[in-house]
Amino acid sequence: MPGAWVARTPTIAQNARMTAAAPAAPPVADRLALERLGVTVRARLAADPSVHTIAVNGAELFAVGAFLSGDECARFIGLVDAVAQPSATYDTAKTRHRTSWSGDVDRADSFVAMIERRIDDLLGIDATFGEAVQGQRYQPGQEFRAHHDWFYTAAPYWPGERKRGGQRSWTAMIYLNDVAAGGATVFPRLGATITPQQGALLAWNNASPDGTPNEATAHAGEPVVAGVKYIITKWYRTRPWG
Repeated sequence: MPGAWVARTPTIAQNARMTAAAPAAPPVADRLALERLGVTVRARLAADPSVHTIAVNGAELFAVGAFLSGDECARFIGLVDAVAQPSATYDTAKTRHRTSWSGDVDRADSFVAMIERRIDDLLGIDATFGEAVQGQRYQPGQEFRAHHDWFYTAAPYWPGERKRGGQRSWTAMIYLNDVAAGGATVFPRLGATITPQQGALLAWNNASPDGTPNEATAHAGEPVVAGVKYIITKWYRTRPWG
């Protein structure tokens, strides 16, 4: 059922508490798989003339302009509105950390399936490794504070995620509209700020080249000041998801 399962994302605050409580560094899960996926996707994107490499130190960040047309973005906005509900994170104590509305769109919808295939093809990742596309809506004042997309393997949620497909590898995010003011995507540790642009796709590797989770991929959705921000996000795992 669309929207029945809302993807959660670990916050930096939660990961920091886990780090403080743990007597040693958590085990690195799926390192070789993450390393192999990095090699494959890196080569795929390098060979695609439509892909722009964003020059940052410490992470792999890419962009594609006009990946979706205006009509496709408008259609997706309707799908997001149909499934949106208050967003969740694994850190339930930080209810103000993520104040957007979100929901998984229907993968059985032929339009959604077509867009998913295009994202899979862009990255060159097996379609079975991809989570359902999640839509997110941010109204004025709403935000998503700094967080990582990868999973902290010492956290209580990890055994379930390990069974459901393992560690997150790559993230693909598409802006569905321009935003009147605010709503930029910020990577504070990379010094990168990306302003929403209708149809543009942003992709990044959540791991370092050696397959370890990359702390530098912490990112935030800044508060929307005016207008409404719509995005869709697709996360990939190291094994078939589900």
